[in-house]
Amino acid sequence: MSADLEQDMNQLWMLLFQIVADMEKRLAAHYAAHGLTPQQFYVLKTLTEHGGTCPIGEIARAHHLTNATMTGLVNRLEAVGLVSRERSEVDRRSVMVALTEAGVSRFTEVQLDLLAQVKLVLTLLDEGGRHDLIYYATRYIEDVVNRFPVAEI
Repeated sequence: MSADLEQDMNQLWMLLFQIVADMEKRLAAHYAAHGLTPQQFYVLKTLTEHGGTCPIGEIARAHHLTNATMTGLVNRLEAVGLVSRERSEVDRRSVMVALTEAGVSRFTEVQLDLLAQVKLVLTLLDEGGRHDLIYYATRYIEDVVNRFPVAEI
């Protein structure tokens, strides 16, 4: 491996690590401002993506969590009125989790607030910089995510 490639590799690794760590902190703070943990937000997101209702086991699998851990998350979301649960009419052993109106509203608020933050970040760049950022983010998805998928755990 050439010295230039190794230097680029190390620099990219450090930059990506800093970006991921920063984004995790920013997102956690953002969710906390809306009274949610990151995991709770992702449960609401998953329910939204499934039309508002989903079996609890499917949500757990989507987030690589145990059913017991997911039950705790759903309990807390249910306690604050963001979700409800009911037995599946198809399989009485299965528990369905559903977004409440308050859950839909909270998810929408968080999403709109996140988009406002993205807009703020994009205003730091000129048009060319925005296009470059989107181009390289797209290339990352196409070249890394799609070509080298992470194995399911």
